[in-house]
Amino acid sequence: MSHPGSVDIIDFVLLTIYPVGALFIIEILSRIISRTAKPVPSWLKLSIQGITMVGFAVTYTAFMPFLINQDAYTVEPHAITAFCLVALAVALFYQARRAKTNPKKSLY
Repeated sequence: MSHPGSVDIIDFVLLTIYPVGALFIIEILSRIISRTAKPVPSWLKLSIQGITMVGFAVTYTAFMPFLINQDAYTVEPHAITAFCLVALAVALFYQARRAKTNPKKSLY
């Protein structure tokens, strides 16, 4: 575990699952909207997913005492998890740019 002592294992697993759930929810919503109305461009979906990952990274570093049900002085920011989320956001923004410039190269 990358953050020993700051949160218990259940909280750590939940904090790892929340961004994955957000990615799936955005994907499902974009597919539902594409079926009922005009198709959602993949670059827009990927950009929204990237912005969401940056939001989670900021939340995991700045607002950790509000998320964990522990004493505010013992909760450490999740810097390693936030770094991984920022790296994922960079990859999503790259794919969004690639999908916008040449939609045939993008598989999403």
